[in-house]
Amino acid sequence: MRLLSVIIAAVILFCSFEIYAQNKSGAKLKNNINDIVVKDADGKKVKLSDYSGKVLLIVNTASECGFTPQLKDLQALYEMFRDRGFEILAFPCNDFGGQEPLNNKEIKEFCTENYGVTFKIFDKVKILGKDKSPLYQRLTNNSVTEKSDIKWNFEKFLIAKDGRIVARMPSNLNPMNDIFWVLIDEEIIR
Repeated sequence: MRLLSVIIAAVILFCSFEIYAQNKSGAKLKNNINDIVVKDADGKKVKLSDYSGKVLLIVNTASECGFTPQLKDLQALYEMFRDRGFEILAFPCNDFGGQEPLNNKEIKEFCTENYGVTFKIFDKVKILGKDKSPLYQRLTNNSVTEKSDIKWNFEKFLIAKDGRIVARMPSNLNPMNDIFWVLIDEEIIR
């Protein structure tokens, strides 16, 4: 099973080396998030380029989702790799079934008190429709992940040290799966 994970990781990495690529219509798509500015849960602007040199896992979260217990596993993953230049960026979202009714302050308290979260939590964002955040516009429309909306809470995106989008993982793929370890380790070593 570990060999299969390594093969899958290698294929994903091989297919995601270009920063720019063309989609089916021939338009140039940017595969890098370093030019995007977001807000943290306290309302402060954060340039994603500030994370240059770190491997990122970006995840849309919600406090009342069936996948919410993944916060515990995300924290464990963060603790495994943070000293090696790994960060998790959580973007709460209420686009799926109203599963994130809390405000930013309440979200931070919920994640810390219930799951011991110490990774960065950002401002609640829209990831569907006309008000989709610029970050999620890029994450869901590039040559690596192609063009497709987020399906549910806890979808995950792996970002290389240089800001390149490397891989997209579905909500039901648990963060403690070997594929995460292989992909993260591979990007840290680069």
